Amino acid sequence: MQPPPTGNPPLTAAFPTELADDARSVLAVMPASRFPPITPFPVLVGGRPVTVPGRLYNDEPPARAVASLSERQRQLLHCLYTRNWDGRIRQRHLEEIVGSADPWVVPFVVQLVGEYVLEILVVIRDALSDLAAPGTAGHLAYGQFIAENPAFFARTQRRVVSYWSCYHRAAHPSFRNHPGHTVLALLRSAASTRTGHPWPDLTPAATRAGAHR
Repeated sequence: MQPPPTGNPPLTAAFPTELADDARSVLAVMPASRFPPITPFPVLVGGRPVTVPGRLYNDEPPARAVASLSERQRQLLHCLYTRNWDGRIRQRHLEEIVGSADPWVVPFVVQLVGEYVLEILVVIRDALSDLAAPGTAGHLAYGQFIAENPAFFARTQRRVVSYWSCYHRAAHPSFRNHPGHTVLALLRSAASTRTGHPWPDLTPAATRAGAHR
């Protein structure tokens, strides 16, 4: 296994400590990175701190190496590769985990909500449609994560609006018709149910229910 780059937390820190052995097995099959991970971000998962890499520059491992991993280890590998520098790789690995309600998967999905690839937002929107139903595993997991990480989710909301305004406004003149609007509404709904109060809506006022147009 490659040692962690100086100045960056080890990649095992992206997951709760009880998954450290599985994470080390994953890192053992990952090709060495061409560059150190960049811009790690700390969040809480079940009340415990983890540090998720902002971007990774590892090539994907060969299929036979992935096949040697357990189901849980493959899940962790897919989580890590949602942080890959290549958006197509991020999307491919996202599609393998986005249906999971395991709490350590959630920060990887929410981070992608606040990035710029529209196709990835569509994948998340379609996969998280069950968040509209209170009591589902996803509704509970995402609501708990947002309740524990309000500043992180506030930044995510602002990023979605910013990327829409910069890159997607021509195709989606109204933010209400942008996939990010739907995803954020689902996530706020889950957080509102978890906390028992409406979650702050940081999207443009004209897109909110009941707002004057």
